[in-house]
Amino acid sequence: MIIDYLDSAHPKDVEADLCIVGAGAAGIAIAHSFIGTSVQVCLLESGGLGGEDRSQALCEGSSSGHVEFDPGTSRMRVFGGSCNLWGGGCIPLSSDDLKPRDWVPHSGWPISYAELEPYYARARTFCQLGDIAFTEGTFTAPTARTVLPFDDDKLINPLFARCSILFGDAYRDTLDRAPNIKVLLHANLLELMPSADGVHVREAIIGSLNGHRGRVQARHYVLASGGIENARLLLLSNSVVQEGLGNQRDVVGRYFMDHPSGTLGTLTADEPHRVTRPYERLRGKNAPSSFPEIALSPTYQRSQRVLNGRVHPFGVEGPLPRGIRALRELRTAMRKTVQDENALLEARLSEALRNAPAGEAITAPTSLGLTALKLGLGVGDIAKAFIHKLTDRPAVSNSHVELVGYFEQAPNPESRITLSNDTDVLGQRKVCVDWRLTSLDHHTYRRSATLFGNELARSCNGHFALAPWLAEEGCAEPDIHGTAHHIGTTRMSDDPGQGVVDRDCKVHGMDNLHIAGSSVFPTGGWAFPTFTIVALSLRLADELRVLLMTGFL
Repeated sequence: MIIDYLDSAHPKDVEADLCIVGAGAAGIAIAHSFIGTSVQVCLLESGGLGGEDRSQALCEGSSSGHVEFDPGTSRMRVFGGSCNLWGGGCIPLSSDDLKPRDWVPHSGWPISYAELEPYYARARTFCQLGDIAFTEGTFTAPTARTVLPFDDDKLINPLFARCSILFGDAYRDTLDRAPNIKVLLHANLLELMPSADGVHVREAIIGSLNGHRGRVQARHYVLASGGIENARLLLLSNSVVQEGLGNQRDVVGRYFMDHPSGTLGTLTADEPHRVTRPYERLRGKNAPSSFPEIALSPTYQRSQRVLNGRVHPFGVEGPLPRGIRALRELRTAMRKTVQDENALLEARLSEALRNAPAGEAITAPTSLGLTALKLGLGVGDIAKAFIHKLTDRPAVSNSHVELVGYFEQAPNPESRITLSNDTDVLGQRKVCVDWRLTSLDHHTYRRSATLFGNELARSCNGHFALAPWLAEEGCAEPDIHGTAHHIGTTRMSDDPGQGVVDRDCKVHGMDNLHIAGSSVFPTGGWAFPTFTIVALSLRLADELRVLLMTGFL
């Protein structure tokens, strides 16, 4: 059932077998795995069923790193988590992403692709992707258009699948009906209280924005609140263990990563659509189930000692023909009318277009008269755009192509999440993000930008101009930004000195605290993280099932 913790009629204390903190992709996947079992699950969500300013304000924090980072706008407190804003991209990591690389310090996962593969198959079902096939680092369904041919030693064309669901919407009713699942909305974790020796969580102290306070007592606990908040909650749980839970080796919050992104340069060509069209992300009823990207090959990464990365070509429209501009203005005007009036206006305008002689003014409703007149005068432009569409070219020709890169970030212990002295309305210390890049990151941007630009220019007989921030060696201020893929702050490692959780996502030195989400990733590859988040969460759910069900035997 789903209960609003703001409701004072609800009991302030809850008992469960499993307490999950965070109802995003990870938390919902784990809770959903226990539906129909004898395990009693309590799923805590800080937000409500929709976005709310008061809840969202709890994400606010500060930035102290070399690169500005706003922790308040890059995540969302709501049932379904930040995936309420995602683009749906799903793709598995490859074995090369998981292996140690001698040129990438702190790289290497303690688990292999073979161990993740069966959970990727289950994640495909949870994400409702159908039976689309996948292999290491890519899906394998046909694409809408033929991709550009590249030298496999340099560039490859991996495919991602688009998830068309929002997890909160897709699984809300199922969780609400499940008799063994209790979802508490607007329930904020304030602190995990451990035993005196700090190895066992006894209870979770929770509170709401209207002053309710309570506790959840469970046998096992999972933090599934995202790459920033997971670290913050461990650091805030410091009443018994002064440095915070799981932080005896000062690793919690370290190795913070994102997928840095920035414009790499500009491509000009006579036919720029030859580069952009194969990589357009089409939508609609008949859209393909997978979409290609342009990525660095593993061979190139090894030979040039760079991190993983991809590039996307974005076409920039040239001067807008009069007729196309008028048609877009008309569409905008139509959307502003009442629905029943809209249907009438479209019918009248369509009739006028069919019957009016060329160049004759079209009689249309007064509020749309000027726009309709412009449209009539630009019929030739519209006809030309229609011919372009038939020949698979953009309706409006591109003046140039912007190449935007998205990169893996090097694990760096100095890039980290800490607590500031500022507090939120719950009295909790806010987060401070110190986001730092390394020389390996800068080396990757320069080498990759040149490769991407030159190879794509060669494919269309064009010319590539490197972005100014990349043109000079040792640029101190890279023109990049984050992509809200928060990774690494509670990383997975067999060595407690190098990670917060073990290969089974259990916090080192604790017997009943586990962590789910991209915060456990030791490295991030270039890939959208959600598909791997779900796969790891389903894997953790299996581990928890063994631990919890054993107690019932």
